[in-house]
Amino acid sequence: MRVVQLLTTLRYGDGVGNDALALDGLLKKNGYDTMIYAENIDARIAPETARYFDKMPRLGRNDVILYHLSTGTQLNYKLPGLRGRKIIIYHNNTPPQWFAPYDRKAENLAVHGIKGIEYLAGTAQYCLADSAFNKEDLLQKGYRCRIDVLPILIPFDDYRKTPDAGILKKYRGGGYTNIVFTGRIAPNKRQEDVIEAFFYYKKYYNPKSRLFLVGSYKGMERYYGRLRDYVERLGVKDVHFTGHISFSAILAYYALADVFLCMSGHEGFCIPLLEAMSFDIPVVACCETAVTETLGGSGIGMKERNTLLAAGLMDRVVTDREFRERVLETQRERLADFDNQKTGEKFLSYLENFIRQNKRGYR
Repeated sequence: MRVVQLLTTLRYGDGVGNDALALDGLLKKNGYDTMIYAENIDARIAPETARYFDKMPRLGRNDVILYHLSTGTQLNYKLPGLRGRKIIIYHNNTPPQWFAPYDRKAENLAVHGIKGIEYLAGTAQYCLADSAFNKEDLLQKGYRCRIDVLPILIPFDDYRKTPDAGILKKYRGGGYTNIVFTGRIAPNKRQEDVIEAFFYYKKYYNPKSRLFLVGSYKGMERYYGRLRDYVERLGVKDVHFTGHISFSAILAYYALADVFLCMSGHEGFCIPLLEAMSFDIPVVACCETAVTETLGGSGIGMKERNTLLAAGLMDRVVTDREFRERVLETQRERLADFDNQKTGEKFLSYLENFIRQNKRGYR
């Protein structure tokens, strides 16, 4: 029996890609005959880590496909025709309305993503959703198979690697307070609200502060342009867009951060929240979609979208040491819930139960 993972694109450093790679290592460690197959493979992925979809061998009835579902792709329509038992791992699909004002291609991809998710409702024999929010999304789209919630396996060990020394040298010291948000520049991330909250923080609380917006804007150039225009209109200084950068550079910005500020309007999980927690950075976040669930009562969660309130909360967590330590303690406790050993054991238990209960695959 083989257990194969299938996804449209295996990207280096991407949340879905990291999840697939982590599961691959876990499966191999536990004796499974396994391989990752993808339509597109990032050139930075080590050779033989994954193979192209058209090289995937014909599967047997009892082989298992772990299909990572997250976007519009022709694979969504090819999956039902493949032999084997099928488990869908659902990572969410950003609603198209977020992209409509900025990029028609991204909007269409999101539309096709919704259609693909709905198309597969009758194909999956079992689903794993990486948040209860994503589970509810599947239920609303007509899924009636069993759905369990399993967090993404996060490569926490990678965060202990050496950060970019040049960035640390450039920005460390000088008495500045550094506010950071990591995530691709995209309208659902609501970076305009991060900028506005920083504007209020700098104006009313701490003029000696900087904002780093860490993430690529490729494909979202129009939204990025509007953000730059917004910074100009506000007249706020010390706002830095990093664009696409190396992993060591990302580690450096986390190492510099005094506060992690998230104002995202749509998340299926939000890995950067846990990344910030792993660096012991206090998190201030707007609690919408899966952000509430991922925080799990830790950090500083805002029940309303209020940029002036966000500024005040950032000031308190920076200046009130006792409050800051209480916040960090809640985050350390929450981070333990995402321990990879616990998550890995849960995944293997779910997989083994599925294999026992579904002894004959389709076709």
